[in-house]
Amino acid sequence: MSQTAIDKIWQQYRQQHSEAPDTYAAWAFGDSEEMADALVELVAEGKKTATASNYLLYELENEDLPQVGQLNIILDGKGSPKLIVKTTNVTVVPFDEVTENHAFNEGEGDCSLAYWREVHEAFFKRELAPLGKDFHEKILVVCEDFEVVYKKE
Repeated sequence: MSQTAIDKIWQQYRQQHSEAPDTYAAWAFGDSEEMADALVELVAEGKKTATASNYLLYELENEDLPQVGQLNIILDGKGSPKLIVKTTNVTVVPFDEVTENHAFNEGEGDCSLAYWREVHEAFFKRELAPLGKDFHEKILVVCEDFEVVYKKE
């Protein structure tokens, strides 16, 4: 990740939005360069307006959950900043209670709940395996909705 490039996009955003807070998070979607690139492209195209993450990881890493209004610099697979999104809604639900609407808003594959469950179960299993934890249908999922507020020039 290039901190200089991240700082630059943040300064560009703040020049246009003087009310922006001093803090932001910078991260990439997924667990591979290819996945990060594909998902940030879906966001840039307006197809992806939501994401989901494993609640257990927030607990284990003692991290705060995303908050409404939070600004996030989204990185591509090489760690380059591509755009800034603002969190608009956050809910925590068991895996088997994630809604069709949320799956659609994630914008991946055919946008169906069945597709969402298939790829997210596999993703969560990859995250849990090194921790010695097992996937189950009741693991808590952080469902986050967002909107693009800035695209890199």
